[in-house]
Amino acid sequence: MTDHALQLLRQDRRLAELAAFPFDFDLDRAVHGHVEEVRLASGEALETVAGDDTGGTYFVCSDGSVLYADSEGAAGIIGSSVDETLELIIGLPGWRGYTHLSPDDSEQEILACITETEDQIREHYGIDEERAELRAALGFPERSPIELVGSLHAALLRTEPDFVLLNANEGCAYDRIGPAGPPLWEPVLAAGRADLARLREGDPTSWHEIAENPVRRRITLRAAQFDRAEGDLELLRHLLRHEAQSSMTDELRLAAVLVGLRGDTGDLPLLLEVRETDFDTALGLSGMPGPSASADELRQWARGLDESMFGTDPSDEPVSTWTDLARDQGMTDLARVTLIRELDNIFMDQSRLRRPEAPHTLATAPLIGLAQDFEELGELPQALRAQRLYAALQETAWDRASAWRTLARLEREAGRLSPASDSLAAVREALATPGDDSLRHWQQVNLGGFIAEEHYRLTLALADAGGREETRALLTAADGILGELSENVANGVRELAERTAARVREVN
Repeated sequence: MTDHALQLLRQDRRLAELAAFPFDFDLDRAVHGHVEEVRLASGEALETVAGDDTGGTYFVCSDGSVLYADSEGAAGIIGSSVDETLELIIGLPGWRGYTHLSPDDSEQEILACITETEDQIREHYGIDEERAELRAALGFPERSPIELVGSLHAALLRTEPDFVLLNANEGCAYDRIGPAGPPLWEPVLAAGRADLARLREGDPTSWHEIAENPVRRRITLRAAQFDRAEGDLELLRHLLRHEAQSSMTDELRLAAVLVGLRGDTGDLPLLLEVRETDFDTALGLSGMPGPSASADELRQWARGLDESMFGTDPSDEPVSTWTDLARDQGMTDLARVTLIRELDNIFMDQSRLRRPEAPHTLATAPLIGLAQDFEELGELPQALRAQRLYAALQETAWDRASAWRTLARLEREAGRLSPASDSLAAVREALATPGDDSLRHWQQVNLGGFIAEEHYRLTLALADAGGREETRALLTAADGILGELSENVANGVRELAERTAARVREVN
């Protein structure tokens, strides 16, 4: 559809006033923008076209879709164009109360909900004559409420992953308006399920292509994890042999478990051969029973790993399993949005990080994992969010110094040089007043070299940016740290130190 109707509203004041009241699509509110600065997680452009009297805003996305954001932090796609959105708003002036409805609901239920809402509206002002006039002027046909609810439902389902709205300053995602889409594992496993079906057909070409492709192989093994057919043993052996080419992976362990669960002692030579592929596989599969193990011992080993690490319910898998596989398949936006919501959940409830066995302490490793995942996706603002929270939660001086140093690196790479300077100041504070003995040997280990290196790299960035006074101050701090390092550690930084000093002299 085109946005012909939007142009008519912009050209005809009478029509624009009708759209604003009683249908609450007010073009004049567009000049005020949204209640806060926002952006799409995908980075695509947004254009504000209208607002409503609740503080909500209508945005047009780069593909023409209309994203509605309310003032309470929720957003969703409600039409594929402004024209389609106007048809919806005019036909269903109470549409915000129908986002829970779907085509699966009965017509009676849908019509009862709409009738109740519109009767309440009519108690205060008219909508019927106004609706007929605006529809006729804009060239809209009279569509049934059932059809419009179906269109709204379909539009809302398109919100993720391409149209997730973020607070531009904090980086947190808006809640989703309307129905949730399928769980992440469904689209991630789709290709693996298809490949598993091909393997079961026995086509030699498929067996070769799937087994030789690391990504397809991993996803197929995950599909087999949740669809454990009796006749799969030979294809599992085939995938196990090939997965060993990738050294120690979760999927290699999974393949060994799926084979071992059959309790066929004839598979022990294969399993032991895979275990001895390299040092990592020997370590990762170290608990595997020996060559003289019984069928029960083999099954017991496999069952123990299965219960502790795998299982048959995809919803029990860590979210990182699915985001990693999504990213490997090129589903970057899907992985990004899932990770953002995972980080938001931690920000909203840090008790998620509490250790079950020690509830007064926090397991902050998930934040490190999120920061690394975001960095690999090129999503530095989100990586900074995760790393900043991680740094703030560290208890020992060593962990604080290391975390703030990493934060400074990410800030520098994101072009945030002043915050990076502040982060390095926090590192120096941890070195100067540690409060514990965890840093007593920092001068003799790699951490000291990493800290000095980051000081010099940020000094170079500041010199290139023209900040003379800040550059000289940071160079002095960097030289001071270098002077405290042991000879071996300092030697790894000297070339960078000399290059930085030369650059600072040029600038000054």
